[in-house]
Amino acid sequence: MDFRQLLPEPGRFPLAERLTALELGAEAGSERPYTIANFVASADGRATFRGRSGQLGDDSDKAVFHALREQVDAVLAGTRTLTTENYGRMLGKPERRERRAERGLAPEPLACVVTRSGAVPVEIPLFNEPEARIVVFTAAGTASNVDSCPAQVTLVELDPAQLTLTTVMRRLRSDFGVRSLLCEGGPTVFAALVREHLVDELWLTLAPKLTGGGDGPALTNGPELPELQRLSLIWALERDGSLFLRYALR
Repeated sequence: MDFRQLLPEPGRFPLAERLTALELGAEAGSERPYTIANFVASADGRATFRGRSGQLGDDSDKAVFHALREQVDAVLAGTRTLTTENYGRMLGKPERRERRAERGLAPEPLACVVTRSGAVPVEIPLFNEPEARIVVFTAAGTASNVDSCPAQVTLVELDPAQLTLTTVMRRLRSDFGVRSLLCEGGPTVFAALVREHLVDELWLTLAPKLTGGGDGPALTNGPELPELQRLSLIWALERDGSLFLRYALR
């Protein structure tokens, strides 16, 4: 699928070819994975419509969504996002898994979940896929409901005081070899990552759609930052009226 590149210079942008060439894992440091966040938002600033993000995107947004999953070692999503979007396996199509294997990656990225309560939405398809690899970080002493899941689930229990996203990132890097991580939300998880200075890039699809109001969240949810987080535009793409903006956080 080709996009139209607007910045830094106009031209054709072959999505799969350009994203494969990124080698995001090569940017990782020793302390944590190189972390990108991918979101879609309406033109009036909402991250969902009628409770879900799917209607905001189109085929182009889905192409970016799946292409990014092909590139990273792990995908992080909050329990609410997992439930609301009814997550299935990370890469459903065999050809996507084959392309990863040809590049020396695991067939699918590791799914990462953080929960203080210990409750996990085991009823969603992801936890019922025998080939899915999932790591759940939770507070020590909380009840866990993952023992009987068909998926390959690793439970990491941490002292409640140590259950921060900074600690999670360090453990993903040191214990699971994760060099590149994709955050898919939701807004509360993304905001927490930003507050702990754990995000390197924001990939934002600006959809040519209006929600007209409602109580859907913005991209971030929670207390304001002490000061504004500056972004630096890496590229801007366009396809079928949607804008695809890649920012570095600085």
